[in-house]
Amino acid sequence: MSMIILASRSKARHDLLARAGVSFTATSPDFDEDAARQALPHADAPTLAARLAEGKALSVSARHPEALVIGADQTLSCDGHLHHQPGNRAAARTQLLALRGKTHVLSSAVCCIRGGHLLWSTVEEARITFRMFSDNALESYLDEAGADIFFSVGAYHYEGIGLRLMERAEGSDHVILGLPVLPLLAFLRARGFIAS
Repeated sequence: MSMIILASRSKARHDLLARAGVSFTATSPDFDEDAARQALPHADAPTLAARLAEGKALSVSARHPEALVIGADQTLSCDGHLHHQPGNRAAARTQLLALRGKTHVLSSAVCCIRGGHLLWSTVEEARITFRMFSDNALESYLDEAGADIFFSVGAYHYEGIGLRLMERAEGSDHVILGLPVLPLLAFLRARGFIAS
């Protein structure tokens, strides 16, 4: 069986794949997401998520051509606008205010690449509706959530206190956390990368 590498820094993705019993290593991709976004200025959310996932996996595959590399990425769209990782508290506040009281769509992409060739990919979506939280609740949330949320699209962690901003979640928890693990496992079984 081929070595499996997860091309991701995400703890949530790492934990999901580990809980599924897949034997893998994880490494950070050497991939410029901002440049990739700029190269696709008119891409819709699912297309962009798929291209970012592929770019991450390709960057790791170039270093480990013999391995099966799993790439994953997620985009967030609301009212036709794509949101990205905020990067700082002020941008996180602005992003959360833009999402307050609205439903946004998370497009989670996953792909498998070996030797620089795309073997398989898919994108699944989930929807989250934020409640009309108060400005005070928002500031309290930002105080408690810490700087880690500045590097998560939407400025929240579904697996953490981001839940208290939410009114409703529709779709798989795996998709919300950024890794459509069930179709990934089906592909890995079908191709003999894990036991069927």
